[in-house]
Amino acid sequence: MKAAQINRYGGSDAVEINRNTASPVVSQGKLIVEVYAAGVNPVDWKIREGYMQQMRSPSLPITLGGDFSGLVMEIGEGVSGFKKGDEVYGQAIALGGGSGSFAEFALVNAKNIAYKPRSVNHLEAAALPLPGVSAYQALVDHIGLSRDKRILVHGGAGGIGTFAIQIAKHLGAYAAATASTDSIKYVKDLGADEIIDYRRQSFQDLLHDYDAVFDTVGGDTYVNSFKVLKKGGIIVSMLEQPHADLMEKYGVTTIAQFTQVTSGRLAKLAELVDHGAVKVYMDRIFPLEEAGEALSYLQKGHPRGKVVLEIK
Repeated sequence: MKAAQINRYGGSDAVEINRNTASPVVSQGKLIVEVYAAGVNPVDWKIREGYMQQMRSPSLPITLGGDFSGLVMEIGEGVSGFKKGDEVYGQAIALGGGSGSFAEFALVNAKNIAYKPRSVNHLEAAALPLPGVSAYQALVDHIGLSRDKRILVHGGAGGIGTFAIQIAKHLGAYAAATASTDSIKYVKDLGADEIIDYRRQSFQDLLHDYDAVFDTVGGDTYVNSFKVLKKGGIIVSMLEQPHADLMEKYGVTTIAQFTQVTSGRLAKLAELVDHGAVKVYMDRIFPLEEAGEALSYLQKGHPRGKVVLEIK
């Protein structure tokens, strides 16, 4: 089996294409899938560089990748609702008990997959799980966003921001977003009602009395976001822990989100895709053999939408 692995932590040169990787073996509560495509996420290059070693990191070598779309090949004991040949998508990240998705076959937990959206191909489906569920979990489960509410999405052109803006508009909210100058048209096309060029404008001076902020940037952007909210508002951050002093000062709630890619959320996301509420935007597609280059492109560039590996 061919897989993109690391035998040491480091930069893009640490990624090796192993053409003789042992195929995963099915076990209780899990399935084997043939991977057709794999989504590339920031967590993948963070694993490559060793940032995640304290989070139950498996021993080297590690097959990289989490998001995937493919076909069910084998079903373990205790798994129901799937049969061989089903088109599925979800998460197979090694940190979560999978075997990694940058490979021709992957071991996945049944609780981390769902049927692939019918209206998209495997490349598009592989772009969805982590960023799409991150946006869904934040806006629906944590914020409870609804019609006529006002939300600011930081990083509107990124993988998560792309889905967050679309979900916000589907829910009937007013969506503002921050983006770079060259991404303004892209974010506008996603449906954003107001776009702040973060290189030329200060969002905290322009926006006020918002119900919610979804932060995918962190740092000063997170701190300044408190100034945008009305009392009783909420910030969900993908990067920052709750700041008690600022919460008390501004009278708002903050949540540090750890995204959980569950079958239930994946099924809801698939419904949004199949109903046309959410579209997949891909920035670039790489072959599996160029997994190292794909990770560097994601890390050092500013992709609009998703980076995906084509495996079959």
